[in-house]
Amino acid sequence: MYVRLFSAAWVLLCVALAILAWTFKAPFEYDPVGPRAYPLLLLALMGAGALWLLCKPSDEATPAIDWPLARKVMLGIAALLAYALLFEPLGFVLSTALAGFGLGLLYNGRPLASAASGIAMGVLLYGLFDYLLDVPLPLGLLETFVEN
Repeated sequence: MYVRLFSAAWVLLCVALAILAWTFKAPFEYDPVGPRAYPLLLLALMGAGALWLLCKPSDEATPAIDWPLARKVMLGIAALLAYALLFEPLGFVLSTALAGFGLGLLYNGRPLASAASGIAMGVLLYGLFDYLLDVPLPLGLLETFVEN
């Protein structure tokens, strides 16, 4: 029952977001397919998965909600929301390092290993995107320390 309600809500959300994404116009074209392709592809895949969950026959009863797992999922969503909100003010490296650290701790990682992997992920992904793929990312607070 819960899965079907969630799936129906998710299908409606995907349709609403697809309508918004279809009207998106970027002030400059940096990609031959335009800025709409990526969000529309993701929304189509998510909508297809939610539609499958909504329409598939169910032979077994829906299990009860596992509250510790639900709490962990909600904390993960909150961490990703914080990541999105802190992306520009803190910059890519710091926000990615913090998100990696927080998610590592959330899934029972050791604090030192979570911190090391978060920092490594932030620095290495910044290098990959900025230097190899030529995708500019915000430096945020590190802009005063790093000169290009």
